[in-house]
Amino acid sequence: MTSHAYLDFLRAKMKVAPATGFDVDDADINPDLAPHCRAIVKWALQGGRRGIFAAFGLHKTSIQLELMRLIGKYVGGRRLIVLPLGVRHEFFDEARERFRGEFAIELRFVRRDDEVTDDDVIHIANYESVRDGKIDPRQFVAASLDEAAILRGYGTKTYQTFLPLFEGVRFKFVATATPSPNRTKELIHYAGFLQVMDTGQALTRFFQRNSEKANELTLYPHKEDEFWLWVNSWAVFLQSPADLGFPDDGYVLPKMTVNWHEVPTDHGAAGVDRDGQGLLINDPGASVVHAAREKRISLDARIGKMVELLAEAPDDHCVLWHHLEDERRAIEAAVPGVRSIFGSQDLEKNEANAVGFKNGEFQHLATKPEMSGAGSNFQKHCAWEIFAGIDAKFHDFIQAIYRVVRFGQKRECRIDIIYSEAERGTRRILEEKWAEHDRMMERMTEIIRKYGLGKLPLESVLKRSIGVERTVEQGEYFCIAHNDCVDEAIRTEAGSVGLIVTSIPFSNHYEYTASYNDFGHTDDNEHFWRQMDFLTPELFRILKPGRIYACHVKDRILFGNVTGAGLPTVSPFHAEAIFHGLKHGFDYCGMITVDTDVVTENNGNYRLGYTEMLKDGSKMGVGSPEYVLLFHKPQTDRTKGYADERVAKDREEYSLARWQLDAHAHWRSSGNRLLTREEWAQIPPRSVPKAFRAYSDATVYDHEEVVAIGEVLQSKDRLPTEYMALAPVSHSPWIWSDVVRMLTLNGSQSSRNVEKHICPLQFDIVDRLIDRYSNPGDVVYDPFGGLMTVPYRAIAKGRYGMASELNEVSFKDGLYYCREAEAKRNVPSLFDLMEAPSIEPSIDDLTSEAVR
Repeated sequence: MTSHAYLDFLRAKMKVAPATGFDVDDADINPDLAPHCRAIVKWALQGGRRGIFAAFGLHKTSIQLELMRLIGKYVGGRRLIVLPLGVRHEFFDEARERFRGEFAIELRFVRRDDEVTDDDVIHIANYESVRDGKIDPRQFVAASLDEAAILRGYGTKTYQTFLPLFEGVRFKFVATATPSPNRTKELIHYAGFLQVMDTGQALTRFFQRNSEKANELTLYPHKEDEFWLWVNSWAVFLQSPADLGFPDDGYVLPKMTVNWHEVPTDHGAAGVDRDGQGLLINDPGASVVHAAREKRISLDARIGKMVELLAEAPDDHCVLWHHLEDERRAIEAAVPGVRSIFGSQDLEKNEANAVGFKNGEFQHLATKPEMSGAGSNFQKHCAWEIFAGIDAKFHDFIQAIYRVVRFGQKRECRIDIIYSEAERGTRRILEEKWAEHDRMMERMTEIIRKYGLGKLPLESVLKRSIGVERTVEQGEYFCIAHNDCVDEAIRTEAGSVGLIVTSIPFSNHYEYTASYNDFGHTDDNEHFWRQMDFLTPELFRILKPGRIYACHVKDRILFGNVTGAGLPTVSPFHAEAIFHGLKHGFDYCGMITVDTDVVTENNGNYRLGYTEMLKDGSKMGVGSPEYVLLFHKPQTDRTKGYADERVAKDREEYSLARWQLDAHAHWRSSGNRLLTREEWAQIPPRSVPKAFRAYSDATVYDHEEVVAIGEVLQSKDRLPTEYMALAPVSHSPWIWSDVVRMLTLNGSQSSRNVEKHICPLQFDIVDRLIDRYSNPGDVVYDPFGGLMTVPYRAIAKGRYGMASELNEVSFKDGLYYCREAEAKRNVPSLFDLMEAPSIEPSIDDLTSEAVR
């Protein structure tokens, strides 16, 4: 019964990178390029904005030069290649070697805008010149970032600067052999730069958040295939020309032997911690200070081991990698004739040393991975590297290794890695990241081998992702459906529902299923409300005239590194929900505010941190409450305020006392007496919230007194950091602050080790709404059923529960709860389980539970 318009909306959710480029004739592509390079050039120009993630030695340099040459021929205008320090010689060498005759090009290295004067040349600049504002990228029609892994760091100055600087450049490319050696989510930083998809949008589309820990994102398991197919629509991952169907003659990596060498450390020199306590062992992972201390402690042992290794092959050329200036000076003192590259060195001297070592003019080069790990090709005369130390920066580490382990290398490569006894954990981190990097590259290789360049079967992927096989389960007092909520609402009889209670998805904050029907699978708030435009009119249609649609919402927290604001801001999602309801014909009758625990919230997003408050209070907002929006479907007779079928109350059954509690919208807890500050300090931390509620209910609120209580608890180390102990209790009629936060079906879910429904409604909220806004026997409806909290409570309240749910696991669990409620059996809540006596179950108990 789903409309064609809704199906079209769902189909449009499958995002692929738009093609903004142009076609080129094969005859116009430089014949000196390898066949796989020619294929990539043609594909990248068709796309206009593409990522080239080709392994070391697969000619990314010549690909970028040819892209710039052909854009100049077909489109014209200024073109720019941005690259790391010390790499420009590679581009000049490549231009001389592969671009001759009618395909000849001219390169010009520029440091500032006044040196950019000619459209007929390809300009080359260092990242620093662009980042520091000396060169404006917007004057170029095309730009390519060489060794673009510099964009990986989302919050770095380079990334945050480059996005707005290059916005609007018509042709954009990124090229690197290590696009994401640490975390899969870093791939979307390239998509953001290329303007393939907004970075925040891509994060919410493909990655799930840990609601209890800020900034922890992992790829949705059910979105993995789609994610990699999406990446393949704008990026090429290439490990060998054979991946694109070309011969791999000459493109077989040399054998590599990795040797780890552990040297002892002096634990007696471990020092002290920040409190002045002596440390038993060195722990370089504890902090940057500890890592630097360990480097100093083990320096002599590591340099000694390096000299010992060099003596094993005294005639071989070798790169000596290090991280500290003290290490460089120690290497220079220990290795006669070594030449070094370092940051304060003149750029021409820096490049001369790199070119000299590349050409075999001297035997040993000492340099840092961050200085020479990108762009330089040392394989012609060198097949040996020694790392005089390690750190956890895997990107720099793997880049350094592949300065010699490259296509074109004729000898077996030897990699010696020296680390101290105290750095075993760092070694483990490097090895784990290396394995993850290999897995990711293998995953993309599978896709490129299967589909090729720009040939994804998007329609078949899409068809498998839309819709579910509708399942309906009924009982005496409920009817729930495993189905898309729009389709299910369309099937529901007009004017048949007495009350709608639901918690709508909070835009694209979470995805609950692998289906494109999922409302969480939207680009942004605007896209979400467009999908709600298909649902809300149906909710209006099925609701009885004059009845209430209660919509639970919460505002969205927007992080400063995504918005560019620099500080967390709030998206007023509840306000958008209000105007959305009005747009579809509902009357707006106000909202109930439900307080939340600000400490728990901060543990989930780190936006209200105490330490940040001390630094600058002007950046601090407040805790974000939840809201229940009350929408009213107009009654037939608008001259009177009564519903067509009134929700009337019996004076005997619905007392004045109960009404007052409902009107005030909060419940009061009891406590036996007031407590002194000393008594507060003796209460176990987990007992503080209940006692404080009783205290707050029984006394006039005194802000300074509450602060004093908190400070006493803090001084005794009894102020919890996992939850809010001294939560303010509201006495306002429109704020409910006494809702039991953990009393949800989610409680029993967690006890059964079943995946949690991310945003379950609390019993207290649902019960109050049902009592206040429906009659016994009414149909209470929830389009986003989840664990079926609403029909579960409706059954308990003598109503008829109806709901739909797209997630199959949640639907099946919700069915269990509805049947339990209908059988009048108590499903234990989390609090029930916490307070139950600890009794070992018998074999019979376990057997009966398994059968049930």
